[in-house]
Amino acid sequence: MIRDSYEFLRAMEEAPSPSGFEQPAQRIVRTRMKKYADSVTTDVYGNVIVALNPKGKPRVMLAGHIDQIGLMVRYISDEGYLHFSAIGGIDPALLPGSRVTVWNRRKPVEGVIGRKPVHLMRGKEADQPKIEIPDLWIDIGAGSRADAEKRVAVGDPVTFKLGMSRLDGNVVVSPGFDNKVGVFCVMEALRIASEKKLACALFAVSTVQEEIGLRGARTACYGIDPLAGIAVDVTHASDYPTVEKKQVGDIRLGRGPVIDVGANINPTLGELFIRTARRRKIPYQMSGAPGATGTDANAIQISRAGVAAALISIPNRYMHTPVELVSLDDLENCAKLIAETVAQIDAKTDFVPR
Repeated sequence: MIRDSYEFLRAMEEAPSPSGFEQPAQRIVRTRMKKYADSVTTDVYGNVIVALNPKGKPRVMLAGHIDQIGLMVRYISDEGYLHFSAIGGIDPALLPGSRVTVWNRRKPVEGVIGRKPVHLMRGKEADQPKIEIPDLWIDIGAGSRADAEKRVAVGDPVTFKLGMSRLDGNVVVSPGFDNKVGVFCVMEALRIASEKKLACALFAVSTVQEEIGLRGARTACYGIDPLAGIAVDVTHASDYPTVEKKQVGDIRLGRGPVIDVGANINPTLGELFIRTARRRKIPYQMSGAPGATGTDANAIQISRAGVAAALISIPNRYMHTPVELVSLDDLENCAKLIAETVAQIDAKTDFVPR
């Protein structure tokens, strides 16, 4: 991966973007993509829309959601502890002992999530230590509510401590890969496509609020009104212990992006991706999606009178944890596959299933 692309990914991973609070990460996207696009705009909802050859035909939309799971401060106790609720799908079992950042408007505040130690538990509490969010709190080292309120406020978003690290080879780890890697891939695809002669109008969108209901993709797709829409999201890798391949398929890091097939996928567009991968010798994996997917592809497909939708997924270990793992090779191959596919779409392309 070229250095500029790697630094773009790293910068996004270091910027907070819980659902509804995506602006810091969106600023990274806008700044980076200006040099590759004909226009970069932000709609009233917060989606960043990067356009290339906007007068071309047909209109093709790429979507990756920038928002990540997080927490929100709901109450500050007299003792200065912060009580919180989840933004998106949080497993409470992951929270105790986590280092977190409270993103106050003035400056970020470091904290840790506390819980009663097992040594102090008695009876059923010790035998079945079920973890629930109301039993946890964030400790920022404050001595009182007044002290805490000098630094944080009710409504402040919270994330796991952000940052990206490289493990062995091309495997990287960070909270928030779901789904900043999707944004990375659609923006990289547009960057690659900017070096080609496109017939279609290409709109790469960094969407918001996917984790709380596919909301940004719905409004962005309505506004752009594309003939075809391609979503990029993460999917569960099954190459680590306890994950059942019979449930999620045989999906492995480093084996290429995943091309989904099923009811949420336009068969013509899905087949175009497969043919392109084979012709260009781009590694890929297959996944069956028998119903509506829980991704932006779902919102795109049913926009207006219907859109020819596709879903390309990035294998991800430990989704919705502070240590999500992906392969840089998969990201590069995903961007290349999308760029090569959209380069074949022109005004004569017919996506009507026959």
